[in-house]
Amino acid sequence: MLVLEASGPGKDHTMEGITTVGLDLAKNIFQVHAVNAVGEVIVRRALRRTQVLAFFERSPPCLVGMEACGSAHYWAREIGAMGHTVRLMPAAYVKAYVKE
Repeated sequence: MLVLEASGPGKDHTMEGITTVGLDLAKNIFQVHAVNAVGEVIVRRALRRTQVLAFFERSPPCLVGMEACGSAHYWAREIGAMGHTVRLMPAAYVKAYVKE
């Protein structure tokens, strides 16, 4: 994972180049995988449920993909309200998270 120091109040350099985010929904711990326009990984980390909305508030408007499940519609509404484009995918199209 690329981790850079923040410069300036409330600015997070790791968020600047993000164009696409994959969000794996779960009960308590969510996995986030964010890439830039050329496919380089910018962020790959676990977030607690309470940290998810703060993460998307700090990130620039981007495409967010997630599996369509019971809570996906709630998260899609909340994240979409922040200016992101959210796409829900059927479970058959979602590859399982693989830790490298």
